[in-house]
Amino acid sequence: MTEWKEYKLGEIVTFQRGHDLPKDKMIDGDFPVAGSNGIIGYHNQFTKEGPGVTIGRSGNIGIPHYYPNAYWAHNTVLYIIDFKGNDAKFMYYLLKTFDFTQLNTGSAVPSLNRNHIHELPVSIPNVSTQHRIASILSSLDDKIDLLHRENATLEQMAETLFRQWFVVEAKEEWEEGTIVDFAKHCKDSINPQKHPNNVFQHYSIPAFDDGKKPTTETGENIQSNKYLVPSNCILFSKLNPHKDKRVWLMLDDVPDNAICSTEFQIVKPSNPEYLYFLYGWLTNKENYDEIASGVGGTSGSHQRIDPKSIFSFSCPNVDIETIRNYNNKVEPLFYKIRNNQKQIQTLIQTRDGLLPRLMGGEITL
Repeated sequence: MTEWKEYKLGEIVTFQRGHDLPKDKMIDGDFPVAGSNGIIGYHNQFTKEGPGVTIGRSGNIGIPHYYPNAYWAHNTVLYIIDFKGNDAKFMYYLLKTFDFTQLNTGSAVPSLNRNHIHELPVSIPNVSTQHRIASILSSLDDKIDLLHRENATLEQMAETLFRQWFVVEAKEEWEEGTIVDFAKHCKDSINPQKHPNNVFQHYSIPAFDDGKKPTTETGENIQSNKYLVPSNCILFSKLNPHKDKRVWLMLDDVPDNAICSTEFQIVKPSNPEYLYFLYGWLTNKENYDEIASGVGGTSGSHQRIDPKSIFSFSCPNVDIETIRNYNNKVEPLFYKIRNNQKQIQTLIQTRDGLLPRLMGGEITL
């Protein structure tokens, strides 16, 4: 059995505070700028050769990021300047097991102090075992990354097909209509707290940002009213659309207990055959940007569009035969994306289940 030894974190790695870099210096270069949320730009110089590991010092506190090659460590991170002979990828996974938010300095702007972090107790195996553990977890992350990249390619293919069919080769006989000619605005409301023991699939803004992964929650833990989510629809976020593009395509596998944030506006095609056309039209960059430009509100961080700007948006009255022919081309792409997403979630669950057991020495390698 591999022997695990006890240390303080500062005995196995050394952290250093990152370095200031003006925004106008992060617009060009070959080296990623590592911020607390990951890559925030590129620069023509680097502070550390790869492999490297950072954790958020301010902003997104304590979240680790791994960089295989040289990078610039921004002032918002702490970065490891010395691994002291330990496996860099293992250290990245080890840091993922800590809750660093408990160590913020308590100032008006929460931040981490490297001296506090260096005092944390840790238990690690020899370097050979570190490498094997990192290899197992990396293989899962590599597969997840591959599927994400494949989905991005499939999305791009779908966008290209849409533009070819309905922008480049648009027919003059298609009269101009609006989205409401093809869809209705669903607003079936539910108060989950009136059903405290019911289990819901919650399609929220954070869930979208977290890889389009709805959360499973009981009614008693869900605040405020929500909308019931039907199958074969589109969720279009009215919150800060000019900053974050959140348009969520729902296919025919939406569970009966699905609900979504009222920040999402539900576009339900009047005919299921219109689904992919509507999704393509609403996500087309020129169209989306025009809809998003109508934001309003007094708070810069919480600006919204009027839902009417979605449903009254101009849309060509395309004949059903053209739409059916288009569907035959794009439907396999969207189902492949959906199946890849399910595989990603399975791999994430496997990785997250293995991580604490491998890092706790429960599994012998």
